[in-house]
Amino acid sequence: MSTPSPSRLFHEAMASLASGVGVVTARRGPGRACGLAATSITSYSAHPPSLLVSIDHSSRCHRALASSERFGVHILRADQESLARVFAGRGEDKFAGLDWRWDGDVPELTGTLAYLSCRRAAGFDLYDHTIMVGELDGGHVAGGEPLLYAQRRMDWLLVPG
Repeated sequence: MSTPSPSRLFHEAMASLASGVGVVTARRGPGRACGLAATSITSYSAHPPSLLVSIDHSSRCHRALASSERFGVHILRADQESLARVFAGRGEDKFAGLDWRWDGDVPELTGTLAYLSCRRAAGFDLYDHTIMVGELDGGHVAGGEPLLYAQRRMDWLLVPG
């Protein structure tokens, strides 16, 4: 049996790690919103409350997110797979037809499981991603189950054991 390459091993192992699905948003120029789907969102610190998000350099929203002082993180509900697919896609105006509003200078999607308004505390480039740490400065949490991504699928649900 051959040993898989580190790249193949990494991709297979990460497919087995369940992740929450979110949308990260920022303002792109005057009055324009941008956003992308992300599974690379994690808590960073409780003091101060902060999170970490990783943005691929090839994303069309990368420049706006990496240079923005504020950004929003939306944690999606289990029934919002179609919304995740919109923000994972390459559409020109991902906000067209969606229910959203401006929270100051951050686009806020309505109806998500949670919305976290963040102020960029740190950011740095490493390999093909920009790592951003955001300090929480507002938001809200609603009820429901989270949308999860595992085994290259977004239809996983938490099932009580």
